[in-house]
Amino acid sequence: MSVEVGIKWSGKEFLITLEPTETVMELKRKLEGETNVLAKRQKILGLKTKEGKPATDESPVGELQIKPAVKFMMMGTPEAAIAAAVKEAEAAPEVQDDFDIGADESVANIAVKDRPEVQEKLNRRLKSVEVKILSPPRPGKKALVIDIDYTIFDLGSTAERPEELARPYLHEFLTSAYESYDIIIWSATSKKWVEVKMKELGVLGNSAYGIVCLLDHTAMVTVHTEKYGVFDCKPLQFIWEKFPGQYTPANTIMLDDLKRNYIMNPQQGLVIRPFRKAHLTRGSDRELLGLKAYLAAIAALDSLEALDHGRWERYLDKYQRRGGGQQQ
Repeated sequence: MSVEVGIKWSGKEFLITLEPTETVMELKRKLEGETNVLAKRQKILGLKTKEGKPATDESPVGELQIKPAVKFMMMGTPEAAIAAAVKEAEAAPEVQDDFDIGADESVANIAVKDRPEVQEKLNRRLKSVEVKILSPPRPGKKALVIDIDYTIFDLGSTAERPEELARPYLHEFLTSAYESYDIIIWSATSKKWVEVKMKELGVLGNSAYGIVCLLDHTAMVTVHTEKYGVFDCKPLQFIWEKFPGQYTPANTIMLDDLKRNYIMNPQQGLVIRPFRKAHLTRGSDRELLGLKAYLAAIAALDSLEALDHGRWERYLDKYQRRGGGQQQ
């Protein structure tokens, strides 16, 4: 009796028929013919054996947990798209940010935050967006809010395995940060893809640390400034309101490669250097090692509000030269 495997990929659905003795690799080869995604680049989420173990490429499909109504999600990029992305990435200049929000604009930032129409949008988000708690907040911990794309994951580069696109030292960084900070992931993409990326990178379900929640574009608000026009940003007030008494302006820090995401909360934002061209920079990128040390250095402070995170490397240098003593 043949086995039918339902697959969802890039908005399309496929029903692949195989013999019970055919393997996952043979499933991938058939999908390669349908999608032009090479079998070696495919990642099919959720495939498990009847014993509950993750399936391998050698696993016979007749020994997998497959239900007629269930469709498995496949990740992978066609070769033509990969070639185009590589060409574009190698030709593109290194972009640090799409615009610069300097200290001289702090008054304008406050004005944006306090505008009635912006607060109204934020209130709508607070009412309409439900936050799913994955790991309960811990009393006394600060909040570390982290972006995904180009912060801890290279969205623009290509690789056969997702973990090759993870920023170097990612898990070491998160494990260390978790000692003093509750971790929140906030991406401008959809919740589905936030979950997929975090699972693929081994962030969700990691035994060394926990993630309080995942936030996506639905929690962002659109603002307008005369200088930069209309754009979406990440108001940390959303987190402070959703977790009253737990996270505040005094104990929150946010890592993002785009300054515009901080425009409502410039003091809490730390602009991380973008992680791009992973295939070229993987051996030299040490950003998360430095930030690991910085977060550890400031963890004992009662409040983070007096810090200028734009000078985090200078702060860390002074801290380390003083033998790790607390810097005021």
